Amino acid sequence: MPASPSTARALNDRLALRLLQQEGPLTAGQLKQLTGLSRPTVADLVDRLTAAGLIQVVGESGEQRRGPNARLYGIVAGRAHLAALDVRTEGVLVLVSDLLGRVLAEASAPIGGDTGTGPAVEQAVAAVERAVKEGGADRLHTVGIGAPGLIDPATGDLRDSAGLPAWHRSLVAALQDRLPGARVTVENETNLAALAEQREGAARDRDTFVLLWLGHGVGAAVVLDGTLRRGASGGTGEIGFLPVPGTDTLPSATDCDGGFHSLAGAAAVVSLAADCGLPAPGPEGGADAADGTEGAGGAARAVRGAADGSGAARVVRDAVARASAADERFLHALADRVAVGAASVVAVLDPGCVVLGGEIGRAGGAVLAGLVEERLRRMSPLATEVRASGLGGAAVLRGALITARERAQDELFGQPER
Repeated sequence: MPASPSTARALNDRLALRLLQQEGPLTAGQLKQLTGLSRPTVADLVDRLTAAGLIQVVGESGEQRRGPNARLYGIVAGRAHLAALDVRTEGVLVLVSDLLGRVLAEASAPIGGDTGTGPAVEQAVAAVERAVKEGGADRLHTVGIGAPGLIDPATGDLRDSAGLPAWHRSLVAALQDRLPGARVTVENETNLAALAEQREGAARDRDTFVLLWLGHGVGAAVVLDGTLRRGASGGTGEIGFLPVPGTDTLPSATDCDGGFHSLAGAAAVVSLAADCGLPAPGPEGGADAADGTEGAGGAARAVRGAADGSGAARVVRDAVARASAADERFLHALADRVAVGAASVVAVLDPGCVVLGGEIGRAGGAVLAGLVEERLRRMSPLATEVRASGLGGAAVLRGALITARERAQDELFGQPER
């Protein structure tokens, strides 16, 4: 059945807006060429989108004669402002952007483990409000949050998880109360990191891959045929509970000790380094200067120095840099452990590509990725490429921003009628 005129207009408008988002400012003639629409149809949609305040004239094309045909149209970036949050066990990172995703301001709020729920939430919300003010935004349209733990697929809420601060679950409600009108969404941090790697990082050429998160704990995000898979209960990728050889016991429904977490979590990595004769991780101060977090700015470094998994990451990063005999033994033993969990994922999903993320995965970089890939070739008949994260410490924030931006654009650009 042919589309109704209103549906056709909505589809054409969304197509033009997506092109302006991807390509930058375009003339009406360029929109005609890229969309395949007629000149009158393009003229109508330009008038319609301009009247709606979604696009505006931003200059003239130097390749055409001056006049109406040379006008360059671009999305009104200030039509909506967005916030992205990376919520950690010991703090929160915040950035504020315009509708095009250009970062306008950043802030951070380190939060001690003994801070009560109320004060912790207040510090986190204050960091958001500070970034909003510094970014010159009157109000926020959409807030995207990345947090550890499971997300209830039915409600979209962060589920109560053992070992995570109580203020995490209270933060969403507080933001909704203090930011009236803002759409607040929360997603698992590993899922957001995978989304960012798919759009901007190591998996840009892959529509099927697994992100293996190696940090304080371990986890995975699964992207199949271009779509993030969350599972029936939102628990896809909870591989910390994966029973594996090499542990003293089996995990339980309430405790992942004895699972893959016991082999590759931060505490296990530090213990392995000690067994290999490596020095214990040093003081926190300045340790993350080489963590590749420039994309998240100084705000990221302020919290990440005390973030979970940072001590283990320093051990791995130092081992890669020194490359002594003891370091080599440690890195090979670590790759053995990581490959055990990765091989199980590969056997079930056959993703063709595994990206190593999280603090430890990033610290190991291409060296650890290469060692794990070598072991997978011996352990599995399924060809699997292993890559290091391409986004460093900014992956969760970038994923949260992408999510917020797409939700805002879907609402502002309009959904086509069905």
